[in-house]
Amino acid sequence: MRAYELMKETFYRRTYIWIVHVSWFALYGLYWWLFLPEGPDFGAFVFVWGGFLLPLALSAGIFGDDIGSGRICVLITKPFWPGELYIFRLLGLSLQAAVHLLLAGGLVLGLHAVMDKGNTTDLGLWLLASWLLFNTCAALSTSLSVFVGRAFNSLLLLVVVVAGYFIMRMLMGMLGENAMTGALMSFVRYAWPPFMLLHKFAAGEYGPFALTVGKFSIAKDVACVVHSLMLTVAYSVLGIVILSRREFSRVRD
Repeated sequence: MRAYELMKETFYRRTYIWIVHVSWFALYGLYWWLFLPEGPDFGAFVFVWGGFLLPLALSAGIFGDDIGSGRICVLITKPFWPGELYIFRLLGLSLQAAVHLLLAGGLVLGLHAVMDKGNTTDLGLWLLASWLLFNTCAALSTSLSVFVGRAFNSLLLLVVVVAGYFIMRMLMGMLGENAMTGALMSFVRYAWPPFMLLHKFAAGEYGPFALTVGKFSIAKDVACVVHSLMLTVAYSVLGIVILSRREFSRVRD
């Protein structure tokens, strides 16, 4: 019962969350209606909006607001383990994303049936990749929210990812093939949110950059999923450890 209440509280903690979901559905519908994209093109659109930008919108201030207002002292009381609050809030976000993406897929299939134009090739694979990316980004954003004030966790993640992408491309162009470039690419492949990995996975190029399991004759698509889940768990463990060790004040900042 407590798990259900915590997951529900994640959805109802801010009134604008409803607006975010409806706005994203409108974007999907308008994009399909106006451009009639091919399956991979629309999938890439959902991958960015649903897999990356949606978790930033839904997780903004997920802990930072409670810590800043002092409400966290009401939510986290003995013998309540703080990690439980983290886990069920993240699960609440993941469940929202699953329902959101399923409805988005249904919306597109409905438009496709009515308009009889475009195609929905590999749409399910793109939706799965978007959900996996959502979970990874939501875990990282939620962990940042434990020590970043208010709703700045989402803004910080957005700036770091965008700036990191351009810096990485610039360094790779300047340095060419050398040890530093190899180390940078290893970090991007194994520790950075799996944008490249999941995009290749959904596009059918599978997982040459998946960690470990791809070397043991397991299908590379499974390796991509496992790698993404491993990153989600790693980011979550980091946030749980920080949340469990922090001391909170009832005073509003």
